[in-house]
Amino acid sequence: MGETDIQAEKPDLTAPGDDAPVDLDAEFQDSHIQEILDKLDRELVGLKPVKTRIREIAALLLIDRLRRKFELVSETPTLHMCFTGNPGTGKTTVAMRMGEILKRLGYVREGHLVTVTRDDLVGQYIGHTAPKTKEVIKKAMGGVLFIDEAYYLYKPENERDYGAESIEILLQVMENNRDDLVVILAGYKDKMDRFFQSNPGMRSRVAHHIDFPDYSPGELMDIGELMLEEQKYQFSKAGAEAFREYISLRVTLEHFANARSIRNALDRARLRQANRLFAKRGSPLKKADLMTIESEDIRASRVFVEGRLDAKLNEAPEQP
Repeated sequence: MGETDIQAEKPDLTAPGDDAPVDLDAEFQDSHIQEILDKLDRELVGLKPVKTRIREIAALLLIDRLRRKFELVSETPTLHMCFTGNPGTGKTTVAMRMGEILKRLGYVREGHLVTVTRDDLVGQYIGHTAPKTKEVIKKAMGGVLFIDEAYYLYKPENERDYGAESIEILLQVMENNRDDLVVILAGYKDKMDRFFQSNPGMRSRVAHHIDFPDYSPGELMDIGELMLEEQKYQFSKAGAEAFREYISLRVTLEHFANARSIRNALDRARLRQANRLFAKRGSPLKKADLMTIESEDIRASRVFVEGRLDAKLNEAPEQP
């Protein structure tokens, strides 16, 4: 055996698995994860428990990537998730940012988000469900599949329902393709709990359960001001006070959807502002006029009537 052959058999002292130190901060900076976490902070007010959990998952994945370099990991961790909470609490936004984190750490190829509901997955006749579900999975592969109101996939009261077939396909993909697809199930907490009780196979494949709390009135006000700022609008002092009162009434009424309801309210306020300004078209307008939402633009909402009426009804003593 020649000298070169002997040298070739010597161990590579720089190969993964030795005791060479790793600069964790450099790895973190190279991943650019902080940019995504900062974006999440800018986009979503509050949600501290949710953001903390996302940071914990990001840290787990970063350490896992380092472990791979030292050949300490043999398989991809289970990253499928369940997001529970009321509408408008930021579940879709967090799912989108989660996809970006997964891509930057090399767990998925693309990091894109595909959002679907039952209608996108389940067919209406025999032989229709499998192709629909597989087509959605194909589009989502390499990224994140976000299934909103996932509990509607399972309808045990209907013997001719095909949701179970879609669930079976999803279970197989979640197990066999977890190195290139993350599935996030979303919906109301009580309904998702019942869904998992009826589908233990699905529960066993979901590693991370994250609950999204409702926003407080103060947080909803902050959200409203951020939304206006993004569109180059602002409240007058009286307008801000009116909107705080609007929030206190709106949260007590039916179909309240957190940030989604705030966005809808501001869209209607902008409509009223435009009509108010148009009615004064004989007068010159300043830049501030075009930007400012006044109290009257808010108080014209029927919420002020319905909310106060609802409060009076709740305060009224019960009839004997």
